[in-house]
Amino acid sequence: MKALIYEGVETLAYRDVPDITARDGEHLIRIAAVGICGSDMHAYLGHDARRPAPLILGHEAAGVVQGGPMDGTRVTINPLVTCGTCPACTSARENLCPTRQIISMEPRPGAFAQFVSMPASNLVTVPDAVPLDKASLAEPLAVSWHAARLALAALHPSMDRKALVLGGGAIGLAASLALKAMGIADVTIVEPNTTRRAFLTDTCRETAVAAPDGMYPLIIDAVGYAATRAAASAHAVPGGVITHVGLGEDTGGLDVRRMTLQEITFIGTYTYTAQDFRDTAQAIFDGRLGPLDWFQTRPLAEGAAAFHDLRNGAVATPKIVLDPWA
Repeated sequence: MKALIYEGVETLAYRDVPDITARDGEHLIRIAAVGICGSDMHAYLGHDARRPAPLILGHEAAGVVQGGPMDGTRVTINPLVTCGTCPACTSARENLCPTRQIISMEPRPGAFAQFVSMPASNLVTVPDAVPLDKASLAEPLAVSWHAARLALAALHPSMDRKALVLGGGAIGLAASLALKAMGIADVTIVEPNTTRRAFLTDTCRETAVAAPDGMYPLIIDAVGYAATRAAASAHAVPGGVITHVGLGEDTGGLDVRRMTLQEITFIGTYTYTAQDFRDTAQAIFDGRLGPLDWFQTRPLAEGAAAFHDLRNGAVATPKIVLDPWA
């Protein structure tokens, strides 16, 4: 099969690799669409020790089951494989499973390829009316759905229902869409890239600004750099909530003194629960997250160029989706 291989820092190669077969108890999925995630970019830049080269990246995928009792079923893929028996899994917090695996990290190759193998429990059936490229957005949307859900659960009911999202990439835009689907109408996205900010405003109809201004009861950091954590610390109202999603860099930025004195809640969030993923997929199918027309599609064969363009800030759309069969 064809795959896009991460071979070293800023080096990707599109080439033949051995065909895969379904693991015991799993299903073979013919990938129809797979998105480029920020974590893929971190690996590409050599910033993720969990993803050493050579490796097939990619975990935002949808496709069609090949063979077996589900043959021909259109599915979107929850890439997080968990044990199902530990305390985290049995309490519906599967994302905290200590033995969790995710495709795009060893021992599971990713979806920048024509096929992957996945358990049935990780597959959500996609209605015929929903294009598979839109269905592949379930994974990044679920990340933000999970973050928005936890943030709102922590927000005191007396506080204003408005939010600031730091970062206008796919996770930031998805955070805004999730918050609005959960009843928060007043959402502002901070995006310093002029081209992307214009796309968010003109195409996505979002309120997007170049820099934060004012104070907010709820802030989602979808970037995760020291500078964005500093901005979150500075712009959270007393008693507010900061939800941290981005993994840009490990340290710096938080004003711990202000957070302590003003009793600001900080929540780190990682991926999503299985229920979050199913809820997000259903929200896509029901149209509750909007038209989802904010991505562009390119052939997987041109994946290296797509990464290069993202690296150089030359992409206005928040998401690039790759087609392994184009």
